[in-house]
Amino acid sequence: MPSTATVRVHGLDTLRALAVSVVVLHHYELFVSDAPTFGWLGTVGWVGVDLFFALSGYLIGNQIFAAMKSPGGFSLKHFYARRLLRTLPNYWAVLALYFLWPAFRGDAPLLPLWKYATFIQNFALEPGSAFSHSWSLAIEEQFYMLLPALALVGAACKGSLRLAWTGIALAFIAGMLVRADLWQAMDAHTHKLYFYFKHIYYSTLCRYDELLAGVALALLRNHHPGAWGRLTKHGNAVGLIGIAACGAAFWFFLDDRYGFGITVFGFPLMALGFSLLIVAGVAEGSVLRNLRVPGAGSLALWSYAIYLLHKPLCVLAARWLAELGYGAEHPLTIAALLLLSVASGWLLYKLVETPFMMLRERYVPSNAAHPAGFTAAPR
Repeated sequence: MPSTATVRVHGLDTLRALAVSVVVLHHYELFVSDAPTFGWLGTVGWVGVDLFFALSGYLIGNQIFAAMKSPGGFSLKHFYARRLLRTLPNYWAVLALYFLWPAFRGDAPLLPLWKYATFIQNFALEPGSAFSHSWSLAIEEQFYMLLPALALVGAACKGSLRLAWTGIALAFIAGMLVRADLWQAMDAHTHKLYFYFKHIYYSTLCRYDELLAGVALALLRNHHPGAWGRLTKHGNAVGLIGIAACGAAFWFFLDDRYGFGITVFGFPLMALGFSLLIVAGVAEGSVLRNLRVPGAGSLALWSYAIYLLHKPLCVLAARWLAELGYGAEHPLTIAALLLLSVASGWLLYKLVETPFMMLRERYVPSNAAHPAGFTAAPR
């Protein structure tokens, strides 16, 4: 039986580690220190979520398209089983802490359990709600549920590739139009920031740009090998263009995060930058693909668990350290809370995620309908 093991790529691990790191720094500034503790990197660190989206779009899209082309075929049942075994155990463990341990959520109000259970908590999410950072997980789960079904419908249609690219282009345009319309409504609203986060930042219809860009990369790789080969042949140049695009997007967001232009066009620009960095991360011979940052592989492996746990634990621990006389910007507090974020993520990964991943590899080893005929593509 051919191996279904995933081949890890250092470049993608570096990007995933970077994504979780900047999100942790941003949440530290937002919920712990309420100050620019880490400078511009912490201020714009929320973009780490968008990098996660781009990586998910590429990796999941690649798995689906590769399986559909393989002799074993694609199984919707196997795909959903693998996704749920990957995402639900950690999520439910942390969700249980929010509902069973009042100190864990503090004074923040919890939404009804059914909203978290069905992953619709991001719909008109009230800023300041407990477990608010799970908005991004909700969007990803919605994506996981929708993409494979769309891929199968597309495969059944004649001219499905042209249809797919047309759909991707129209989806980008639709996202910009929705944000433009909502921004106009926000401009007339009394509490603009509240409106922005509730109806734009947390909204599925406004925040799928990076997921879509990742899917476009996966489609290019699996169905246009010639174009993919030409693109990855120049991995370093593509990476530099990606850095430039990301830098421009970050600059605009730092300058006027809630302005009309950046709200409408900033997310597609960031999607372009991140997707080009992913190309550089997988291109043979590129600097990013071969870059081995110490600890990046581990951070990438634990990133999902770190993301789930770091915010509430840091808020709790910061209160305790403050009682001992160590403020949020004290070097000891910063070091302790960053270490806590990593250590708690590692513990969740070991105790909850790892056993379920072992079950997944034993009972649902691939997305293929007939696993014996499928070999997973490198990631």
